Amino acid sequence: MTIAKPASVEVWPKLPYGAWRDTCTTLQLYTQIVGKVRLACTPWLNHSWHVVLYVTARGLSTSPIAHGERVFQIDFDFLDHTLLIQASEGTQRRLALTAQPVADFFHGVLGALAELDLPVHIDNTPNEVPDAIPFADDRIHQSYDPDYVQRFWRVLLQADRLFKYFRTGFQGKASPVHFFWGSFDLAVTRFSGRRAPVHPGGVPNLPDAVAREAYSQEVSSAGFWPGGGAVDFPAFYSYAYPAPPRFAQARVAPDAAYFDKTLGEFLLPYEVVRTSGQPDATLMAFLQSTYGAAADLGQWDREALECPLGEAGKPPQL
Repeated sequence: MTIAKPASVEVWPKLPYGAWRDTCTTLQLYTQIVGKVRLACTPWLNHSWHVVLYVTARGLSTSPIAHGERVFQIDFDFLDHTLLIQASEGTQRRLALTAQPVADFFHGVLGALAELDLPVHIDNTPNEVPDAIPFADDRIHQSYDPDYVQRFWRVLLQADRLFKYFRTGFQGKASPVHFFWGSFDLAVTRFSGRRAPVHPGGVPNLPDAVAREAYSQEVSSAGFWPGGGAVDFPAFYSYAYPAPPRFAQARVAPDAAYFDKTLGEFLLPYEVVRTSGQPDATLMAFLQSTYGAAADLGQWDREALECPLGEAGKPPQL
């Protein structure tokens, strides 16, 4: 038997935000609809970890969701460009991921769930989006460029891989590496173990109580975001809440990283990582140095919280 070799793919593809801006906006709303299905069915977990999506070898997934005693899962497949809804009894529905109004996608997802006898009611308003249009009424956003969607997912694959490696160097409380559909970013968060000041809230179309619970403890968080608003390029980011004194002036690596005063966080343009010649080392330097600045200036107990980066099959010597 001859095993076919995989087609050559670009591991760190170009991802100019302007080239897929409309698709990016539409895809964010698609993921919000699916994420809100998980939100509607899942008991609340600290820092909203119960609503996230996870990167897979083909796209993004809700992971298993309970519906009474039944279980189902929704997967974005960015290779075949389909949405797969699977129930634990073996029944399933597939929806094409194609250029269609958000309203049609919304009705298609909820209709497919109803056909599987898995009725779900979700909040109709997008979160963390200014001037939000209810999903059921949105016939404006309807772009889907499969090439750029796949490029975005391939960037998520690499970010997910390296964020997970970075996470192994911390033995304190830390989040999984997960995708927040509200802000449309992949993130990993470390906690100092101390309470934080009450968050001021004010995030567009997000209840203040959600933001306050999410930031109820001191954090150093890093992630990847495809761009939007005042930042018209994809970037890796890192921030601390609360930001310790002189955090904005901290020296971090690589030299191309900088502190964005409007966002209140460090940014490293994705293009810098992609073209660096050593993308893994460049991104890890950014993650380690920005976390180090937050932890040192915030007087975290680094000796108690950190451990060596993990090695496959080898327990750490603590």
